[in-house]
Amino acid sequence: MTPLQKQVLTHVEYCIVHANQRLNKRLTMPKVNFTQRGKIAGTAHLQKWELRFNPILLAENPDAFLNEVIAHEVAHLVVFKLFGRVRPHGREWQIIMTEVFNVPPKTTHNFNVSSVAGTTYIYHCPCSEYPLTIRRHNKVLRGQASYHCRKCRQQLQLKAS
Repeated sequence: MTPLQKQVLTHVEYCIVHANQRLNKRLTMPKVNFTQRGKIAGTAHLQKWELRFNPILLAENPDAFLNEVIAHEVAHLVVFKLFGRVRPHGREWQIIMTEVFNVPPKTTHNFNVSSVAGTTYIYHCPCSEYPLTIRRHNKVLRGQASYHCRKCRQQLQLKAS
C-alpha cells in the first residue's frame, strides 16, 4: 500500500468518526480497496459496506480525493445506513455532504481521464464523428446494439482506418 493510499484510509476513518459524532451513530469502518478501474474515481458498495477507489486517478488528483471524493463515497454509505435505498445523489445524500462533511455535493468529478480512458473506436455519420468505447463497439459487432447520430439521426458506422 502506498503512502497516499494509507492517507485515504486515514481520511475514510476520519469521515466515519466525524459522521458518528455528528449523527450520534456507531458506523463501522468500511472495507477499502483500490481496485476501481476506468474513469470512475470511486464507488460505494452499500450492502458490502465497501469503498473502492481508482489508484491511478488518486495518484493524479490526491488533493481532490482527500477533499471531495472520499467524503462523497462515505456519504453514500452513511445515507444507506440512515435511509436505506434512496436516490444516489438525492436530497439525503446532499444533506450529508453539506451538513455533516461540509463538502459541496458535486455528483461527478472533472478530472483529466486521458490516462485511464480505454480504447475508443471512431464511428461516423454524414455530419459527425463519435468515439465509442470498446464495450459499445463490441455490442455493435455482436448485433446487440446500434447507435445513431444526435443531429441527423443516421445510424453510426465504423470509420475505416
